[in-house]
Amino acid sequence: MRITYDPEADALYIYLLEGHRQCRAVRLTEDIALDFTEGEKLAGIEVLGASHLGITRDKPEVVLERLKGILAAGV
Repeated sequence: MRITYDPEADALYIYLLEGHRQCRAVRLTEDIALDFTEGEKLAGIEVLGASHLGITRDKPEVVLERLKGILAAGV
């Protein structure tokens, strides 16, 4: 797993699968999208406006815990 953060775009991306793949995006919220491979494996998670959601490029487990809380709250 690899996490990148673009401060200019305030966008965070969590790569769950390495390598370039064709993916389809499924929007969970206006700010969060899941990318799936052709085989329906979760390849990555995109978070727009990450700093407004309290997510920064912390340790991976911190980012995932914050995302879990945000999704559970229905933001």
